[in-house]
Amino acid sequence: MDSEIINTEENRTSVTDAALPLVAIIGRPNVGKSTLFNRLVGERRSIVGDEPGITRDRIYGEAEWAGRRFSIVDTGGIVPDDDAVIPANILKQAEAAIHEAVALIWVVDARAGATPLDEELARLLRSTNKRVIVAANKSDVERIEAHAGEFYRFGFDEVVPVSAEGGNGVGDLLDRVVENFDADAATRDEETAKPPREIRLAIIGRPNVGKSSLLNKLLGEERAIVSPIAGTTRDAVDTLLERDEGRFRIIDTAGIRRKGKTEEMTEKLAVMMARRALERADVAVLVVDATEGAVALDANIGGYAVDAGCAVIIAVNKWDAIENKETGTPFAFERALRDQMKFLDWAPVVTISALQGQRVERILPLAARAQAARNLRIPTAQLNQFFEQAISAPRAPSAPAPVKGGRSRLRVQYVTQAGVRPPTFIVFTAGGLGGKRGGLHFSYERYLENRLREEFDFFATPLRIVERHRRERRNKS
Repeated sequence: MDSEIINTEENRTSVTDAALPLVAIIGRPNVGKSTLFNRLVGERRSIVGDEPGITRDRIYGEAEWAGRRFSIVDTGGIVPDDDAVIPANILKQAEAAIHEAVALIWVVDARAGATPLDEELARLLRSTNKRVIVAANKSDVERIEAHAGEFYRFGFDEVVPVSAEGGNGVGDLLDRVVENFDADAATRDEETAKPPREIRLAIIGRPNVGKSSLLNKLLGEERAIVSPIAGTTRDAVDTLLERDEGRFRIIDTAGIRRKGKTEEMTEKLAVMMARRALERADVAVLVVDATEGAVALDANIGGYAVDAGCAVIIAVNKWDAIENKETGTPFAFERALRDQMKFLDWAPVVTISALQGQRVERILPLAARAQAARNLRIPTAQLNQFFEQAISAPRAPSAPAPVKGGRSRLRVQYVTQAGVRPPTFIVFTAGGLGGKRGGLHFSYERYLENRLREEFDFFATPLRIVERHRRERRNKS
């Protein structure tokens, strides 16, 4: 497979959005690359704003036109001669995308016209010997569309006036993009085209805890920009990875700050994208900084993952920086972490060093096990047996079930599993005569959850317990 990157030393295969022709969107900052990318993939995957330099990493997606499917990658705005850390890394990411691509869409600003930076980019693109289609963006009126012709002077044969925001000319652009694709390579039969079930793995955490470093170590390549500047990652970046444990779509998200600390609009959008990434994730790896310890914001971020129904693995990063002179340091750290995040007592904790690779290899097998538990459906016969042993038996603790307020008790009639991802159980109750019924006490819900975990090994996944109550009436006779 042409798009595979094989690291034989670590027996690892990393795959882009896989086995389809790849088209890279290239251009200087703030010309509308991400707006065009979002229009082509049909969803808002890249953050869009008026501030230049918003997109920094490579963002992958899929598009289809005239029966031809292809992968497409959005890149950050290129400034070839800027030596600052972020622009230099953006250039490095863009060069990697250019190397992978079979064709390039060079987005220019028709309103601004050709600039000295465009001239530098034209030289860079000519040196690649790749097919280049110039998308003269912001050509939303006839007068500006006429200016698109000046970009022919850079020596590229295909210049298409478009409006990425309004959609004008995008069809013509796509016609040019797909016309040279090999139909046999671009279109696979249904059996081949259907990918195996992916495990969507989101890497989440506060800014600068090592999320992108962890992504790069998992992939065995410098896939995401890493720098000591907090907030380097802004988009939720997807990468496909195939391992023996399965096929993973790894989502590197922006660092989530406290609400009062997100001042720039781009940072607010980045946090919003991180929250949206959790909504489509199966498993969340919550990265905690070992040198700072678990803090309240780590717990808040973990709460976002639970609310989204994700399985959770807690990765304590930078463990190599901890002076582990005293026996029991890992246990003391985990005890403090559990105190900070009591609601995640079911989430496994693994101490890692993303930079050194220490214990990083444990994460994907844990994620695969967590995904299996998140999809686990208990057969009715086993659930009935569990009910008889753990709930209805006279010796069962906390039976009958306490009610909020403590004025009366409920009878749990039976339990059924209503769904998966995450596993959801409906508890049918009766009783609670007289007065306002307060529902099952949280301690009893906790008891049920713990017993379900013990009995059925719901590893690393949240459980949902929903009560359905039937009020019993007094006999008036």
